[in-house]
Amino acid sequence: MHVVYPAVVAALLFSIGVYGVLARRNTILVLMSVELMLNAVNLNLVAFDVWLRDVLHSGQVLTLFVIVIAAAEVGIGLAIVLAVFRTRKAIELDRLRELGEP
Repeated sequence: MHVVYPAVVAALLFSIGVYGVLARRNTILVLMSVELMLNAVNLNLVAFDVWLRDVLHSGQVLTLFVIVIAAAEVGIGLAIVLAVFRTRKAIELDRLRELGEP
């Protein structure tokens, strides 16, 4: 398999993720879009690792680090969303521009 196919799929996934971050108003959907962008990066890391025939498998190791960071980001992000929802009763990004109390 040629490296162009996974690179194009990863570019499409990353583009969809960027659109989701820029266009969405819901905080949960923004977090999901960030996860989509991280998965596109993981796809590129593994594809180029296989294409370059790296002996140390550096791309796959970096993919594991990105997965761990993504899991931590989801945990912390959802905790922040729940805390904001408990105090403000809304999670739309437009209504959360100010960090102070209403």
